[in-house]
Amino acid sequence: MEKEYFQTHLSDRQIVLFYLGQEGFLIRYQDTYYLIDPYLSDYVDRNCSTDQVKWVRRYDVPVRPEELDFVDYVFCTHGHYDHADPDTLQALAAHNKKAKFIVPEPIRETIQSYGIDASSLIGAAAGQKLSLGPCDVIPVPAAHEELHTDEQGNYKELGYKMCFGNTTLFHAGDCCIYDGLTNLLGQIDILMVPVNGRSYYKLQDDIVGNMNAVEAVLLAKKIHARLLVPMHFDLYDVNCINPAHFVDCLYNINPGQAFHMFSVGEKYIWG
Repeated sequence: MEKEYFQTHLSDRQIVLFYLGQEGFLIRYQDTYYLIDPYLSDYVDRNCSTDQVKWVRRYDVPVRPEELDFVDYVFCTHGHYDHADPDTLQALAAHNKKAKFIVPEPIRETIQSYGIDASSLIGAAAGQKLSLGPCDVIPVPAAHEELHTDEQGNYKELGYKMCFGNTTLFHAGDCCIYDGLTNLLGQIDILMVPVNGRSYYKLQDDIVGNMNAVEAVLLAKKIHARLLVPMHFDLYDVNCINPAHFVDCLYNINPGQAFHMFSVGEKYIWG
């Protein structure tokens, strides 16, 4: 993918989202680029497959991490390799000396061990606002099946509430619904949430789950989201859903809900 592809002409109020697969998005607002959960290798395939579960990417990466030398901020929502990929992060750091890496505080040392300089790392904590260029970011606890904290009480999994001017976007990372989530979110324009669900049998294979399509649609309805973006549905056969199931749920529960289901490599302009 040519670098010029990301240089879309925008007004000062518009944002553009580029879908990179799984939960990976590159977001541009004004002249600043924000990269969230980039998984741009086959690290999981090579390191996580077992006799019971074979991880095989269903499509190639749309862009190589070394091509993203213009990115200003890189976010990881948690430590799982399809969200904090050692290969991707190491390549990004090697080819982009200006990028800052924002990660949950409990995994900061782990991310540093991937070759990220300590001076480039920012440990994020729930509720502590970060001002990153023209965007204010508020980390929100994420329940990956459950809420997990370290000994200091910092959450190991986070979502990121991002304020781009008058537009508020929430990238949930891997997350299930929990008591108080809707109050923490407030009004969200663009709600980006996983929809692949969870089950007893997946958990037995060490596949930690997320909210399902019904829960995602109900959450969007509860907070009056203007746009619902499903994530985590398309990359691995062992942990995805048929996207038609999401659409069926939406039209049965809240047919008036606007949504956008991305194809890998697609760009979408808001505003």
